Amino acid sequence: MSIPIRTSAELSDIVSGLTSHPELWRDAVRFDADERQCSLIARTDSVEIWAVAWMPGQDTGFHDHDASAAAIAVAEGSVVDERMALGEQTISARHEAGTVFTVDAGEIHRARHAGEGPAISIHAYSPPLDRMGTYAVGAGGRLLRQPVGGDQTLTAD
Repeated sequence: MSIPIRTSAELSDIVSGLTSHPELWRDAVRFDADERQCSLIARTDSVEIWAVAWMPGQDTGFHDHDASAAAIAVAEGSVVDERMALGEQTISARHEAGTVFTVDAGEIHRARHAGEGPAISIHAYSPPLDRMGTYAVGAGGRLLRQPVGGDQTLTAD
């Protein structure tokens, strides 16, 4: 039996719709000045959805979602999304409340809090996250990937 994987457009519709219904996720949101808080709000065989609470200075660091595509809606505040590009400056976009952006499977990006007050984003992944990769620069400038579990909270080190 094949499990239907959601497209970026479908994931975008899901997270956009959820931002209009905070009663479905508001109770899961917890702010912590020391660490970004991620709360799983739904999971099926084809998609999982998280509410993420951001405070100033919080940052995922560069990572990938392995085989999972993602859509991220900013429900409150603002978030910056940065994409790694070889030989180029990092591609950066600031997203305010009410906007949605997508991340293709395997794409390397980072998200970080922007602005002064708290922020909340809603993330949908398909297929559900089993693993991710984090990145560090090693000796001689080599880019190193470290696999991590899909339920691990990412931080910039």
